[in-house]
Amino acid sequence: MNRKMNNSVIYFFGALGGLLFGYDTGVISGAILFIKKALHLNSYTEGLVVSGILVGAIIGSAISGPLMDKLGRKKVVMIAAAIFCIGAIGSAFSASTAMLILFRVVLGLAVGGASTMVPMYLSEMAPTEIRGALSSLNQLMIVIGILIAYIINYAFSGIDGWRWMLGLAFVPGAILFIGMLFLPESPRWLMKRGDESQARLVLTRLRNGVGVDQEIAEIKEANRKEHGGWSDLKARWVRPAIGVGIGLAVFQQFIGCNTVIYYAPTTFTEVGLGVSAAILGTIGIGSVEVIMTVVAIRLIDKVGRKPLLIIGNIGMSLSLIILGLVNSMAHGTAAAGWTTLVCLAAYISFFSISWGPVVWVMLSEIFPLSIRGAGMGIGAVFNWAANLVVSLTFPALLAKFGISALFISYGLVGVLSIIFVGKYVSETKGRSLEQIEMDLRNREQKGSKLRYQVSAKN
Repeated sequence: MNRKMNNSVIYFFGALGGLLFGYDTGVISGAILFIKKALHLNSYTEGLVVSGILVGAIIGSAISGPLMDKLGRKKVVMIAAAIFCIGAIGSAFSASTAMLILFRVVLGLAVGGASTMVPMYLSEMAPTEIRGALSSLNQLMIVIGILIAYIINYAFSGIDGWRWMLGLAFVPGAILFIGMLFLPESPRWLMKRGDESQARLVLTRLRNGVGVDQEIAEIKEANRKEHGGWSDLKARWVRPAIGVGIGLAVFQQFIGCNTVIYYAPTTFTEVGLGVSAAILGTIGIGSVEVIMTVVAIRLIDKVGRKPLLIIGNIGMSLSLIILGLVNSMAHGTAAAGWTTLVCLAAYISFFSISWGPVVWVMLSEIFPLSIRGAGMGIGAVFNWAANLVVSLTFPALLAKFGISALFISYGLVGVLSIIFVGKYVSETKGRSLEQIEMDLRNREQKGSKLRYQVSAKN
């Protein structure tokens, strides 16, 4: 590791994969308006172009977790950066719908990998007291990437420049690859591999020598109790973490977040705005995302993960239900158009301080070290699978039921997610990754004693 490299630089490049994640998922929202004309897409092929990245993301998130446990966090991030570059250039030069879908799938491999790798890398590098904020850098980079995509879409909308929109993702991909050459490996992965001296060197640099011995001791204790591989993944004590991870990942999508990102211009045109105005409206939405994610970074280690999820969900559900009700009464009017813009901005605001950053932070925290890569992979696979379902069905459901019923339905799903968080999600604020793991083990031990006592009485 370069001793002269500032910690902020390490965290910046560690989170840069999130920017690519955001750019490549956000850019299609404006580009698709021009791709439809250039490649003569119907509603079916339009859905495939938009969702091709999600198919790749499911595969990428499934394989990146185990790969990170085997090869290390750093190497797999570099592989993903290279795939980003290939997918961006391939998409820009696609001569047919089939070729474009293929390279969107290739991009998805890297996006899925980034969704797993970036939060984990940051959480394992960060000190406990600011782990939530640093892990939230991933979400900040995602929304910055989305905003940049919206600005690029608007800049090239006058010349139908969808190829430029897609191809410019090569630039941050190349920067990420070069930057990762100089970043250290995760100290927790190094300890897992038995390289204590290198892990100690990395931690000493990151913590300025403060508390390193205690952190090394906690990692050793956690490693001592773990077997690793599928034996830990199938263990009874890990099941609550897997259940919470899957629930958070699925609900994040079923409350409709990516319909706003992917189809915001489509939604705006549906309520009467022109194409240029619709794309410009997305820049406003993207700006709100960035601002509120910065707010989330300041709140997550003070307020806590669970309160933010509940508060955010209340605001999101109300925003979608109001949007649906107003459009049912005044569809096609200017009032409906502006109400839609305001409600989507409110929805994005609440999402950006809660379910946007918090879900990925918690997924990087709740799994034990020996299966953290695999656990993150499971959460990410379910997240992208749910994303695929929502994104593929949105155009058809919009055509069949209309904007009002659709967004009211997403709002009602938000109510269900509040119940899930209140019942099953435990707070992780202020606890080290090793303490979170020990609590998980202790809860199972208490449960086992209780089951034994009940069995003995019977």
